[in-house]
Amino acid sequence: MLERARGISGELVLQERDGTLEIVADGTFLMDTLDGRSERLLVDATLDAVAGQGKRVLIGGLGVGFSLLQALGRPDVAAVEVVELEPAVVAWHEGPLRRVTGGALEDPRVRVVVADLADRLRELAGAGPEASLVDALCLDTDNGPDWLVRPANGVLWSADGLALAHGLVAPYGAVGVWSAAPSPEFERRLRAAFGSVQAHEVPVVRGAPDVVWVVRP
Repeated sequence: MLERARGISGELVLQERDGTLEIVADGTFLMDTLDGRSERLLVDATLDAVAGQGKRVLIGGLGVGFSLLQALGRPDVAAVEVVELEPAVVAWHEGPLRRVTGGALEDPRVRVVVADLADRLRELAGAGPEASLVDALCLDTDNGPDWLVRPANGVLWSADGLALAHGLVAPYGAVGVWSAAPSPEFERRLRAAFGSVQAHEVPVVRGAPDVVWVVRP
């Protein structure tokens, strides 16, 4: 165990296992640094659905930083806002997780907001369209719509949450959603909110594949 903190989601632990860093919340595995293919796919597939340069990206969830790093590595990205619930996770990127992100939080294109993601999306919606619209909204929060570590995150995957996401994305933009498993019911909600849905599956070593859905307004 490298770090332990009392967080909003309960006890948070950062631990290392055979060279891989893992984040655990209240005894439930959240993420690790072993792979990250699906997190990188989330960013690339969402941004590839958006034409042009100078893209503004909002990432819901910092985690171990794979999504942020992927966004910063693209020449078409001008600004990234990362919304992270847990202050301890942000602090760990100045400690043990710096070996992964290498100071990416200090990039001048990056803004980190410590907040509940649903609250932040509502705040942006209230700021008016010129201040709030983003080109790409990448939701990498909790374990996706079904297997929730924090039940309050369920609002993000509800019809109201999807309507909020829809309203924050520019007319030519895209929304990407990461999940630790397929969810036919959630995919139906996505189709109801956005219409066309593109689904990508990423096999994992054990269990159901990770899934990334990309939708456009």
